[in-house]
Parts: sequence; C-alpha cells; structure tokens
Amino acid sequence: MGNSFVALTSSRKFPLRAALVDLHEQSRVMLSECFRHFGIDAVTMTSDHAPRLAKEKFEACVVRVGSHAEPILESARSSRSNSRMVIYGLGGSVKDAMRLSRFGLNAVFQEPLERPAALKLVKATQMLVLHEFRRYVRIPLVTAVSVAAGKENFTASSVEISSGGMSLSTTHAVNPGQSVEVSFALLTLPRIWIRGNVSWSKPASKTIGIRFDQRDERRLRIKEWVESYLES
Repeated sequence: MGNSFVALTSSRKFPLRAALVDLHEQSRVMLSECFRHFGIDAVTMTSDHAPRLAKEKFEACVVRVGSHAEPILESARSSRSNSRMVIYGLGGSVKDAMRLSRFGLNAVFQEPLERPAALKLVKATQMLVLHEFRRYVRIPLVTAVSVAAGKENFTASSVEISSGGMSLSTTHAVNPGQSVEVSFALLTLPRIWIRGNVSWSKPASKTIGIRFDQRDERRLRIKEWVESYLES
C-alpha cells in the first residue's frame, strides 16, 4: 500500500464503527479492508438485525441502494445516536439513489466495486466519519438538484455542498461562467432556490461546480444549515 492513503488517529475511547448491511461477501470483504485502513471497524449485519442501528452507536453505514434500504435507513435516522451517521449507498441507479435522498445519503460506491475507487471515496469522507468537522468544510450529500441555466432546465444530483457552493453530477453540458439558479432540499432544510455561477466543469467525470452568488441572501440559510449539520 502506498502512502497516498493515511489513516488518521482518533482520541475517542471507543472504536469507530461502520455497519455493512446485506452486502455480498466480496463487497463486504473489500469495504471492511477499506474502512479498517482508516481506523474504522466494519460490523457485518443483515437487514433482520437492522434494529441495531436504532440502539447501538455507529459512525457510518453501507447499505445496498434499493427499496429494501428504506426501513434500514429509517431505523438509523430515527435513532438519536445515529441520526447524523454517514450513510453510503452501494450500487443502484441514480434514480434509485434519489429515492433515498430524504435520508441524507452521503455518497455512493459504484458497482462493480473496485478497491482504488472505494479507498478514494472512504478517504474523501473520512473526516465526517471521524467527526473532524473543523477540517471538513464540504459535506458529501446525494440529493436531487433542479438547475435553470438560461432557457434550459435540467436535473442533476449533488456530490458535495458547502456554504459557498456545491458540486453536481450531470450529463448536461454547461460552460464555466454561466449563470444558473439551483433548487434543492437538504434533510431539515426545506426546498430552497439560490442563484450562482458555474465555476468549473469536468466533462470526463460529468461533474460541475456551482459557486453561490454572495449577493443572494438565501445563501445564509445554506450557511446556517451547514454549520448546524457539522455541529450536531
């Protein structure tokens, strides 16, 4: 293993744990190794044991994307101890992931699962799992985003969000500098509309970056939500 992935130490008395729910053996083994690399213990369980998510403390959860995930995530989000746990989806389509957005799906492992990509995703989100919020100003969160760009309107999915902007996954081509208005909802934040500009575009990865207009006062609601999310 190279030095590009470095596990961070934690001052917690108890180990950090990630629940792996209803995963196939190959995926379970690979993700267990990825989490362990960053000092996070993986706990395997089936959906029959999902009530554990309402009773025991977990810092993260990986669940297969689909209709069977809903009761599992409902159990986790209704728990006081796990209401802010980091939730990863595994597989499924973008449409399937959007159905789970109300549970605050943070990120999705794509299938077929590949170790380099899995390690990269865990590394990108480990600050949230470790609760090192001061070092992580961007929140990975998957939710549907409506984008109005001039006379064109299209739907994208969020990748990360901060108080100053957000990154989106979309097949729609837009150019840096283009003015847009985006609309989305975030867990406890009702649907909000805000103006912005496309700050960057990466056609290869089908992602774009939106910088919120600092003159748009609605940005303060997003800033308050981000701060509340990180402090809870």
